[in-house]
Amino acid sequence: MECAQPRNRFLERLHRGESIVCAEGYVFELERRGYLQAGPFVPLCVLEHPQVVRQLHLDFVHAGSDVVEALTYYGHREKLRLVGKEDALEQLNLAALRIAKEVADETGTLFAGNICNSNLWEGKDQSAEVTESVREMFVEQIKWAKQAGVDFVIAETFGFLGEALLANRIIKEEFDLPSVVTIVIHQDGKTRDGYSAVEALLALENAGADVVGFNCYRGPATMLPLIESVAKVIKTPLAALPVPYRTTEQEPTFFCLKDDQLPKGTVNGRPFPVALDGKLCTRFEIAEFTERCKELGVRYFGVCCGAGPHHIRSMAEALGRQPPASRFSPDISKHFAFGTNAVLKAVNLDHKDKL
Repeated sequence: MECAQPRNRFLERLHRGESIVCAEGYVFELERRGYLQAGPFVPLCVLEHPQVVRQLHLDFVHAGSDVVEALTYYGHREKLRLVGKEDALEQLNLAALRIAKEVADETGTLFAGNICNSNLWEGKDQSAEVTESVREMFVEQIKWAKQAGVDFVIAETFGFLGEALLANRIIKEEFDLPSVVTIVIHQDGKTRDGYSAVEALLALENAGADVVGFNCYRGPATMLPLIESVAKVIKTPLAALPVPYRTTEQEPTFFCLKDDQLPKGTVNGRPFPVALDGKLCTRFEIAEFTERCKELGVRYFGVCCGAGPHHIRSMAEALGRQPPASRFSPDISKHFAFGTNAVLKAVNLDHKDKL
């Protein structure tokens, strides 16, 4: 008698039509907390401060994330080579996977591996050597993820469709794992190899990705039109993970946002990457985005670089959930000046418009 194939929890949830929330934004949040350096954004904190990484995983689950994603974003060979830590490649990846698995097991959440843009890909006319270098980078990270027992692999932030297709092919064909593949769309409205959002997601769908969509670069206001453009075309579960910043039609990505109030000494001379505070979306904007995406049929939700647990909680609540953190959702009725509770003093309530 043949043994039944083990079920995949992630695919089962998709097949049941459930929505999935996946908290991201780890590198920005850890930079804000003082454990990761902006610029290279290499997650050495996995080795140097594992307890901090573990706590952030717990914070995101507490806020409503269904997924614990191993912090291996920019933990690939090319990035570690850049900061002189290539010899720590395997150690970092295994540690990140171990921390994430421990939290996922403790909380009953899904466990995801992660690969991302290599920063080596050159486009359609690149050499076979470049393609092979990227392939080898993906293979080693996915191999470690599979050995760790991930439920699925997230392949994200690809500006080139060709690189996204390669990532998906390795995940699916070489390692037989479910894939979530998300791309980024630049200021010109296309991938760097010239494909429209619709063309790119159709290609990924046809390649067998289990979830396709968009992450990073664009905030809710400029990602939503992309979702609207693909929602009626794509049949595969659709993903939407914006950055929580107020991008506009004129400034569609967080890279090109401007702020004339910034001091002259601002790093990089623009809001990106560490002066974006004045452009941050409120939790209510994230909730509004979530509600609209749900109407459009999006099934896989998250917030990317810049996300805090409060954004994830608002996203979860907009999907009708009450994660543990909802116990502490705002109750302004008890505020000393803006509240409505009967025990509040009139002397303070009457002064609210003069505060």
